[in-house]
Amino acid sequence: MTVAHDIQSQGSSEVKICFFPPYFSQGSHRNLSLFRSGRMEVASRCYCHAHLSFLMKKNAAAPFPERRSKYSGQSVRAIPVRVLTVGKRRSQGVQLLVEEYKEKLKNYCSIEDVLIKSNPKNTGNVKAQIEAEDMLIMQQIKPGEWVVVLDEHGADIGSEQMADLVGDVGTTGSSRLVFCIGGPYGHGQQVRDRADVIIRLSSMVLNHQIALIVLLEQLYRAWTIIKGQKYHH
Repeated sequence: MTVAHDIQSQGSSEVKICFFPPYFSQGSHRNLSLFRSGRMEVASRCYCHAHLSFLMKKNAAAPFPERRSKYSGQSVRAIPVRVLTVGKRRSQGVQLLVEEYKEKLKNYCSIEDVLIKSNPKNTGNVKAQIEAEDMLIMQQIKPGEWVVVLDEHGADIGSEQMADLVGDVGTTGSSRLVFCIGGPYGHGQQVRDRADVIIRLSSMVLNHQIALIVLLEQLYRAWTIIKGQKYHH
C-alpha cells in the first residue's frame, strides 16, 4: 500500500495515514487527486475507503508488508496487453527472453510487443528527441485503451499489486492494457498526460531492454498470482 502522511505539528507524534492503491501516483491525474495543505498530503479516490489514524513515534518506520492480491484465485477478464518500448534493435539474448515470456503470457491473455525506434529524427537535441518519440508512442495508443507509463519517478508497487492492477483494469471496460517504456531520456509530456497511471519497476534507472524483460516477467507473475498457481512465493 502507498501511504500519504503528515506530522501535525513539530512536537506532535500523531501520524494520519491514508491508504490507497499504490499504483495511483501523483502523476495519475485521471485516477487520483492529491490535495496539499501545508505539509499534509491527502489522497482521495472513490475506492480509497480504508483510513487509519494512530499514535506512533516521530520518524519511526512503519512496516507495511506486501498484502495478498484481492484477485488471487478469482476469475479475471483476460484483457489484451500491448507493450510499447522505445529503443534500438534488441540483442539476440534479450529477444529470446522476450519471446519466452510472451509465450508464457499467451496462456492467460493476448500479448503484443511493439518496438519504437529511438531518436527517429536523428537529432542531437534532447527535447526534440523526446517529443519525436512521444509522437510515435501516441500514434500507437488508441481511444479506450488503459495506459500505464513506466517511469523512474512513478509509484512503487509490488508483484501482488501488479496483479491488482491487471485485475482492476479488466473491470474498467477498457479495450486494452498498454504499457509504455520510454527511451534514454524518458517520456515527454504528451505520453504522461495520456497515462492512466505511472509506475516504476525500480528506483534505479533500467536500460529499456532490461525494463522490458522485468515487465514481462512481472506480468506473468501477476497472472500466476491471479490464477493461484505456484510460482510467486
